[in-house]
Amino acid sequence: MQDVIIIGGGAAGLNAALVLGRTRRSVTVIDAGQPRNAPAAGAHGFITRDGVAPLELTRLGRADLEPYDVNIVEGRVLRAEKLDGEFRITLSDGSTRSGKRLLVTTGVVDELPDIPGLAEHWGKDVAHCPFCHGWEIRDQNIGVIGSGSFAVHQALLFRQWSPNITLFINSAPQPTELELQQLAARGIPVVTGAVTAVHSKDDAVTHLELEDGSRHSVQALTVQSRVLVRAEFLAGLGLVPVSTPFGESIESDEMGQTPVAGVWAAGNVTNLSATVLASAQAGAMAAVSINMDLMAGELEVAMAALPQ
Repeated sequence: MQDVIIIGGGAAGLNAALVLGRTRRSVTVIDAGQPRNAPAAGAHGFITRDGVAPLELTRLGRADLEPYDVNIVEGRVLRAEKLDGEFRITLSDGSTRSGKRLLVTTGVVDELPDIPGLAEHWGKDVAHCPFCHGWEIRDQNIGVIGSGSFAVHQALLFRQWSPNITLFINSAPQPTELELQQLAARGIPVVTGAVTAVHSKDDAVTHLELEDGSRHSVQALTVQSRVLVRAEFLAGLGLVPVSTPFGESIESDEMGQTPVAGVWAAGNVTNLSATVLASAQAGAMAAVSINMDLMAGELEVAMAALPQ
């Protein structure tokens, strides 16, 4: 039995494994190999690693773990249970792993509006976070496809990266009078009507088509996805996602501890706005909290063993 089972091998999970390995804990990381940022050419805002390809970051992170008692298992988790005080994890191949504590760092899945041509460009010239990819599409003609109540905020935010922003209302609520004034003040035109298609040429976005047949030239797009957590396997522990304005997340405190004793969460699965760097930091903090919890349990056992 391992000290800690980590489900998810992205920045949060690998950094947690690194910290725990350095505390001389035995760790198993189970990873399905489906990182959220896989479509992107590079991860940004991570000092010393700005622009590194997501899968290369994973490779480098795993290499850092080699000196420690950390085992990487490729696989998908079907079920997590707590039996006789320990966590038992069942994988899709029928194998099981057990541990004293559990850390969930499985991230989320982005659910995009059902617009033909949109998903094919996700992570390339269709972005959702300007802090992650705004620099790469700076000064381009950027279309904001509204999909929720944050469409105006998104348009105003991307205006910092380009003077050529157009807000396509699509399925978003009609802006208020104040919001229209704010958009006008920043030189952001507003186009009403549903977006029916994203067109491209040579694998690059060229224009949007609206329900009235009109076409609007764009070089890049941004849209707010709805996020779904990868956490179905936690149902047996009584840990279910909570709803947020952006989708789902697993509830946890500032150190990553969830309402279920012995279970922590870190990264996008519990903080939907976390960048790669923030996820790595959250993994480290959860690892510290887990180690302290294990220490407390070990001390209690040692004290109970003292002669009376």
